[in-house]
Amino acid sequence: MKAVFFTRHGGNEVLEYGDRPDPVPGAGEVRVALKAAALNRLDVFVRNGIPDVPLPQIPGADGSGVVDALGDGVDGLAAGDRVLLQPGLSDERCEFCRSGEQSLCVAYRILGEHVAGTFAELVVVPRRNVFPIPPGLSFVEAAAFPLVYQTAWRMVVGRARIRPGETVLIHGVGGGVAGAVLEIARLGGARVIATTSGAAKAAAAREAGAELVIDYRKEDVAAAVRKHTARRGVDVVVDMVGEATWMTSLKSAAKGGRIVTCGATSGPNPKEEIRLIFWKQLSILGSTMANDHEFRALLSAVAAGRLRPRVDRTFPLPQAAEAYRRMEAGEQHGKIVLVPEGIQSEGPDGD
Repeated sequence: MKAVFFTRHGGNEVLEYGDRPDPVPGAGEVRVALKAAALNRLDVFVRNGIPDVPLPQIPGADGSGVVDALGDGVDGLAAGDRVLLQPGLSDERCEFCRSGEQSLCVAYRILGEHVAGTFAELVVVPRRNVFPIPPGLSFVEAAAFPLVYQTAWRMVVGRARIRPGETVLIHGVGGGVAGAVLEIARLGGARVIATTSGAAKAAAAREAGAELVIDYRKEDVAAAVRKHTARRGVDVVVDMVGEATWMTSLKSAAKGGRIVTCGATSGPNPKEEIRLIFWKQLSILGSTMANDHEFRALLSAVAAGRLRPRVDRTFPLPQAAEAYRRMEAGEQHGKIVLVPEGIQSEGPDGD
């Protein structure tokens, strides 16, 4: 099969496109012929060299396609079925999996980080990670939401437990996860304040439902939040940026507020002010991926049309380096999706 892969860590110069061995499904596994694979910020970190990435590696966490082959013991699927992938892999044996918290699994892995991913013509995954594509969703759209939307769903619904009427501050809303957080928070009845940079991203955030958009390059975000909320602050802050925004998050949260984080794109060691945490009685909540119940709830919302993945543009798989460049430059408005050579993008009905 053809695939994008790397044998060493670095920038885009390490990305190669060529032949890799066809994966063979084992017992309980499914081989999927991929039609689309979405790019995530995770793929940049994996390429750059975060810990525990085996080499050589095929990146890519998100994907959709058709069932190509079935391992022993797999039922409920047939060759040609249109499917999407849940990128989080758990062992189903540890105490967390048994309690329904698969994202806390002691052996948790992610496609394209710990095992071969979706930037290829074929991928093998466990049966439990394969789901039918909802009617009316194209392969490109089906590949565009699982990783970021399940991460956002767990933060908004599972961890912060946002309630109708609450006010939420979202940092860097132009990013994939942050954009999904905005949509899910609005779906839950929350009021949203968003930060971003540039007129185009600000307009997109307003169109998606943000009642206030702050350009963090031009304004003091915490001051703008206090002014907008009559000095009260927000009920929930969603912070995936880390060092650059953490103090702003602490200052922007209302007394008794919650700060939920799933990442630290600007660095993992922010300046801290512990007195703000105890004096304001803040809750700091960590979040990673989603459990099975949360993913199925998300999928139901997508199937019902209550959430619709936003796609920026597609690139042929051999042009993966250009797709990475666009993501790292922050030029996208929605998901960037890779499509294997010879695969035509579908219409919204999957035609």
